Amino acid sequence: MEANDEVYWDPYDAAFAKDPYPIYRRLREEAPLYHNEKYDFYAVSRFEDCERGLPDWKSLPSGRGNILELIKSDFEIPPGTLIFEDPPTHDIRRRMLSRVFTPRRIGMLEPQVRRFCTNALDQVVGADRFDLMAALGAEMPMRVIGMLLGIPEADQAAIRDTTDEVLRTEDGGQMDFKEGDVLSNEAFGEYIDWRMKNPSDDLMTELLNVEFEDETGVTRTLTRDEILTYITVVAGAGNETTGRLVGWMGSLLAQHPDQRRDLVADPSLIPGAVEEVLRFEPAGHSIARYVTEDLEFHGTTVPAGSALLLLVASANRDDRRYPEGDGFDIRRTMSQHLTFGLGGHYCLGAALARLEGRIAMEEILRRFPEWDVDWDGAKLAQTSTVRGWETLPLVLG
Repeated sequence: MEANDEVYWDPYDAAFAKDPYPIYRRLREEAPLYHNEKYDFYAVSRFEDCERGLPDWKSLPSGRGNILELIKSDFEIPPGTLIFEDPPTHDIRRRMLSRVFTPRRIGMLEPQVRRFCTNALDQVVGADRFDLMAALGAEMPMRVIGMLLGIPEADQAAIRDTTDEVLRTEDGGQMDFKEGDVLSNEAFGEYIDWRMKNPSDDLMTELLNVEFEDETGVTRTLTRDEILTYITVVAGAGNETTGRLVGWMGSLLAQHPDQRRDLVADPSLIPGAVEEVLRFEPAGHSIARYVTEDLEFHGTTVPAGSALLLLVASANRDDRRYPEGDGFDIRRTMSQHLTFGLGGHYCLGAALARLEGRIAMEEILRRFPEWDVDWDGAKLAQTSTVRGWETLPLVLG
């Protein structure tokens, strides 16, 4: 594309997925409100516009979904899908779930998460090379969700695979939502039924027993279907995004060996490094919203009834917010990135993702202070919802 060409961006074009950031920069500078005629959607790419739009549930509600294809499909979203709900229902359910998804419960997982990382990485110690995604990235998130929900370890891989199918597309493809589809994974159903009869100290048991006052004023517990839908969405989102985080840590620290050596020498820098990875290479690049009333961005009206993409991956690199935003810096001082969203839909699993990222980075660096990537053997993939490494072969030094 020549510099004087009109900027064009297609979220379904796999060619853009290899490195979307030059296009994002052009969008920020040349078309901060962008309209794609082919798919009929608008997009904003600057931090201030995403920061304005994400919390605005009245003008940009989540009730029609947060994926472009979902909004365009007019798919009827089932009740209980927290990430696709708006106040007051959303706030009632979120408060209830926040009482279950507590920092204490997340913190209690640390020994189990570390034990899993230790066992997984010890198996490749002494090898000349290994695939980070196969060894850890594809395994750890679902194992951790399994720990949280109380799913037996022997069944966690099968649950992961079926969960992927619910929320996944092929490279460059679109999700196809049609009448009769469901956003829940019945594979979790048997564990819900089991826990009804065999309570334990896990999230599943708490979800079954927690009482709340719903939007009609009735005090009740969650229905089986509500729990099933919620767990499916949480498991799918956590599995896809946290797995990609591990891959981005491996590739970015290979590309910045001096910063990697700084982390080996001073592990206290690791939490900040995880935040910088999250900012620099978020797994999810955009959040879609349905526009309920005319909105103005940069002197142009986005009409009611439109779909608007909030390009958080672009916003995370906006120089107006982050000096030299396209640079990777583990010592960057950061007050807020948008990888976990903003406002009422801020990711409930953010603390869990940070815990997994920190432990993974600590255990990787403890065993493998030096590595390169076999870039010819690495495979990068983008779906409608996530971008990250499918395979990432590390060559150990």
